[in-house]
Amino acid sequence: MHDSNKSQILLKISARTKKPEGAKEYWSVMTYYERFEQIVLVILSFIISLVILFALLQLVINVYSIFVAGILNPMDYKVFQVIFGMIMTLLIAMEFKHSIIKVLERQSHIIQVKAIILLALLALARKFIIINLEMVEPFKIIALSLSVLVLGAVYWLLDQKDKENKSLN
Repeated sequence: MHDSNKSQILLKISARTKKPEGAKEYWSVMTYYERFEQIVLVILSFIISLVILFALLQLVINVYSIFVAGILNPMDYKVFQVIFGMIMTLLIAMEFKHSIIKVLERQSHIIQVKAIILLALLALARKFIIINLEMVEPFKIIALSLSVLVLGAVYWLLDQKDKENKSLN
């Protein structure tokens, strides 16, 4: 085998298995589809960053308005529901962006199922924080609770599988 072909194959293998110094370094050995994926991930990452930035700005404005208006009453759970709901939304968006960045940095080939389940659990936790107990039907609370239970069990099972795989290696 020709030395340049051999080195190109090794570079291509290492591009998929090691953390790169930068995407530019491996651009020449990526397939067209891998390049397309990288471009899409960069655009998604940028869009999510903008959403996070605007959501953070909105949170700061709302908290500032609450302080200025003097309506931050520790006994008013509705104000806390709004604030913590916004905070949870930011955390969900940041976790989602983190998942995309892991793929961009080639620490992972695809968005991991565990990350999606974690996002779903965070979204359900947010729902429980902002839910208006006076207006919601009991069956909806039961359904949301079962969803958390099932997703938690799946997350735990996946985590156990990961620990088992790591102990085998």
